Amino acid sequence: MSAVLAEVVGRTGRVHAVDRDPQALVLARDSATKAGLRNTVFSQGSATATGLTPGSIDVAMLRHVLAHNGGQEQAIVDHLATLVRPGGSVYLVDIEMTAMRWQPRQETTAMAEMAERYLRFHSGLGNDLSVGLRLGELLERAGLEQIDHRGHYIIMRPPVGMRPPIWAAREQMLAAGVIDNEDISRWQSEFERLDRGELKLTLFIPNFIASARRPI
Repeated sequence: MSAVLAEVVGRTGRVHAVDRDPQALVLARDSATKAGLRNTVFSQGSATATGLTPGSIDVAMLRHVLAHNGGQEQAIVDHLATLVRPGGSVYLVDIEMTAMRWQPRQETTAMAEMAERYLRFHSGLGNDLSVGLRLGELLERAGLEQIDHRGHYIIMRPPVGMRPPIWAAREQMLAAGVIDNEDISRWQSEFERLDRGELKLTLFIPNFIASARRPI
């Protein structure tokens, strides 16, 4: 995403890419270097302490972070609001996981079970996987003037080898006692059927985008 934004702002603009994961920053730097982009600055920081100077940027963007930081949603958006100049904008992108669907439904018992366990796991951590519905509210409570809040579905046929975030979190879910090894084995078999083309499924993923402006 930082590479895309770097192209948008052009040579006269600058993108500050912040992530708490050092490995993610390494990958982002490599991507920018390969693309020949020189207008991006990478730094390590958290969503509530980016290290950026307050009132120093025109636009702040946060993608798919709020859903996994339960209890800190407002603090995160409040911090972003301090970073933009008067007249600057904050953009938020996040999900509404409870509305994710697989079609045809009669073929998706295992997929639906995975989603239910994933929601249970994150609920136990205090995370809100429906935070996409609250983006506008969070922006307004941060003292910003809401511009827009809308939702859309990403509709796709999963390519061979694709695995959702649910699968990436299986070890943490196992450690938390939300699933067991039998669940993992059964789900792996379903993904293998999907890869072989035995299951023809369409995935519907709801995403929400909200934007707001800092008053002048």
